[in-house]
This record gives sequence, C-alpha cells and structure tokens, in this order.
Amino acid sequence: MQKRLFTLFLLLALLVPALAACGGEAAPTAPPQTGGGGQAQPTQGGATEEKLKIGLVTDVGRLNDKSFNESSWNGVLRARDELGAQVDAIETQDPNDYAKNIDEFATQGYDIIVTVGFALGEATIEAAKKYPDIKFIGVDQFQEEEIPNLAGLIFEEDKAGYLAGALAAYMTKTGKIGAVLGTDVVPPVWRFGEGYRVGALATKPDVEISLVYHSDVGLDKAFTDPEWGKLQANSMMDKDVDVIFGAGGITGNGALLAVAERKDTGVMAIGVDTDQYYTVTEAQSVLLSSAIKRLDEGVFDLIKAVQDGTFKGGNFVGKVGLAPFHEFEDDVPEDVKQKLTELEQKLLSGEVKTNVSPVKP
Repeated sequence: MQKRLFTLFLLLALLVPALAACGGEAAPTAPPQTGGGGQAQPTQGGATEEKLKIGLVTDVGRLNDKSFNESSWNGVLRARDELGAQVDAIETQDPNDYAKNIDEFATQGYDIIVTVGFALGEATIEAAKKYPDIKFIGVDQFQEEEIPNLAGLIFEEDKAGYLAGALAAYMTKTGKIGAVLGTDVVPPVWRFGEGYRVGALATKPDVEISLVYHSDVGLDKAFTDPEWGKLQANSMMDKDVDVIFGAGGITGNGALLAVAERKDTGVMAIGVDTDQYYTVTEAQSVLLSSAIKRLDEGVFDLIKAVQDGTFKGGNFVGKVGLAPFHEFEDDVPEDVKQKLTELEQKLLSGEVKTNVSPVKP
C-alpha cells in the first residue's frame, strides 16, 4: 500500500509541471526588478516591459506656476497615470543650472528628459548630442538642426494671440484693451503679444492698445514678478482699459489678479497657455477666456511616441486656440462666437495670416 502511494505521488510530481508547460496556470511570482530603478511590468505572453523613466526640468518658473511649467508637467503626470511611467522633476533656481539639472537625470539613466522653455534650448541640444540614447523633448524650443533624439514642441502663439486680440476687440466697451507680458526676448512671448495686437486691429482698426513687456530684467525675474504685473494692469485700468491679456507666467498672473481685485469695474481678463479658469481660480469671475497652447497634450503625445517607437527628431507643432468662456458664456454674443470659430479655422488653414515675425525684429 505504501509503495502504491509513493508511486502515485511520484507520478503527480512529474505530471503537474508538464501540465503547466502545456498552458496550465503557474503560481504567481514577485515582479522582477530592473537595473534602471523602475519595476518591470508583466505583458501578454509572459514578457516584461520596463517603466519609462521621465524627468522634467523647469525654467526659472515653478511647477505650480499655474501656467507654462505646470501645464507641461501635467503632460508628464498623464504619462505616469496612463502609461505607468516613473516621473520626477527639478525646479531650476538659477539659469546657470540648466545643464547641470539636465545632466542629473541623464546620468541616472532616465529614458526621456523634458525641458521647459526657450531658455533651456541650448543646454538641451548639447545634452541630446551628449546622450544619444536618451529622448529629449524641448518645450517651446524650435529646432533649426534635426537631431534624431530631440523633438522641439512648438506652437503658433501668434495665432492664439490673434484670437485673443480679436475677442478683446469684440468685447471692449471703452475701445481700450491691454496686455501685460513677460520679456519679448523670448520668441513665444513676442508672438503672443504681437499676435494679440494684430488680431485686435484687424477686428477693430480704431481700438486703442496698451501693450507692455517686462524686458528690463533678466529671465529669472521676467516671469516671476506678479507685483510688476499687478502694477501694469492697475495702470491700464486707471486709463479705462477694460480687457487685459496677461501672458508671462506668474508675472502675467499678477495682471489677472489685479483685474479680479477690481471686478466691480466690469474689466475682463484673458489668460494664457492653459485654461486659467482652473488654475488661477481667484480670477474666475473676471476671466473671459484664455489663449491656450495645449502643452499637456503635446508633451504626452511625444512621450507616447517614445513608448510606441514612433518618436522623431525635429519640430512637433502643438495645438492652440481659445479656452471656453465659462462665466461669460452668456455675455459673448452668438455672432461673435461664430466669427471667432470661423477666424480660428481660417488661421489654421492659412487663409488668414498674422504676419508676425518669429522673433522680435
């Protein structure tokens, strides 16, 4: 009897692994660890796929600037949530640290490095050449030379600014509109401001425009000076300007907040980069719309291209437009909405041209 039991046990011991090899379900095991610090993810067929490691380096703004850096970071966070990526960020304190901050991610074996802003362009190009196995995404960085592992995410800010200027011209009651902007040394800011000017004049040739750039300071101050933004907006409102476009990171946000503090006067504000109704909530009651660059969507699309193996060097043009009118939905006349929709289509098709130069002449 004991001999029979032993024989049966032996047969079972040999049979179970054989069944498993023929499609039986093996017991789960702990996921393996990768050398890059990420955790391998199970895929169909028993193979494993490492998590993408993505690092983002800001300009001298902050991740919570409620504008440019934050929108780009949201694209990275979407990659974390939808693609399972491992993500991290470095907030630059000093422009002299751009290369060092990029290098920190590169030497830690990150797969993708996102650098945010025109000012990081040169450091990003140098890093892409130094680390050809890493994919780089340069936000607002036009690529004159095509480097296989570097994509510049660029936008037609002049078209978004043109739409904002047209909206301001349609909605002003005093015939006076304004814009408070970061430095015109940065081409995207220049295109926003000049697009705004051209769009307003094309819509209402006799409109008066007060437009000011914060160009008398360095890059570290131009986009992080809300008090200057407030001062400029208040000066404009004192002169009966009743629509103000704020475009320049935290500096531009200062203009939006100044309008909000005087909301009883009926002055309206227009935000920038993202739908600032959701990011500068203090200004919701005065925010007519925002001239948006779909930064989060553009960053995510390029990260997804890396994962899919379709990433290409060169320039990737992101989408622009106007954000919803939110609390002003009933205040914007239907014919104005229709005209703006038609104008956007004509801008995108090239039928209407802004004729704004790429950089300040």
